[in-house]
Amino acid sequence: MMSSIFAQNLLAILNEELDGVEQNIAMEVNPKFLDEKGKTWLQEIFEELGGKGPFPQLEKVKFDAKINRMVILVDFELNFNRYRLKTFRSELYDNFQFPFVEAHKRLCRTFEKECMKAGFQGRHWNGPPVARQWFGDSEEIGDFSGNGSAGWKLRAYNDAQIDLLSRIHGFKLIRISPFETLMTGGALRRLDQLLMNPKEEQQKVVSSWLLRKLEIEAEKKNQS
Repeated sequence: MMSSIFAQNLLAILNEELDGVEQNIAMEVNPKFLDEKGKTWLQEIFEELGGKGPFPQLEKVKFDAKINRMVILVDFELNFNRYRLKTFRSELYDNFQFPFVEAHKRLCRTFEKECMKAGFQGRHWNGPPVARQWFGDSEEIGDFSGNGSAGWKLRAYNDAQIDLLSRIHGFKLIRISPFETLMTGGALRRLDQLLMNPKEEQQKVVSSWLLRKLEIEAEKKNQS
């Protein structure tokens, strides 16, 4: 799958450049960390997406990588659509500053067609059984009228949960998009395209970009 190759190559570059990179981390959620304000935000996001009843909460959050108190998630096409865009209206994003929000809003508006290409399979559109339980029956695949996609809504809601839960557990969350653009060879190239089969020069470009994005210098392996 293209998205998994993209993520594997990105994480391989990160691991090559930095010490102390932990991959495929699962964080246990402590429900006591979620205060009344946080509960209100999640309930409002859940209802805004059409959720019925009390908001559900993740018991565990998975991250692609962790470096000290920084956690990294590699997003894919399915993370960018109208429902994810709707979650960014929450006061959550006014109260906490996340470095990816403005870019992700733009990408949700621009790349929903990419999400459609990847997300019109029944398992993505309808989601797991809990998607139907919480958000109701999906419309026919591709029909955004009425209830739209329960599976896409669940993914968007969980993304918002992860944003909040990572912060209240004391982590800085970095989300990396396949649609980021980097200058190489005199032209702009998409990150996912660069990482499908990267040559040494492209790996260096991605490595420099990634370290700037993570604002990491001190831990670089090649520093004496």
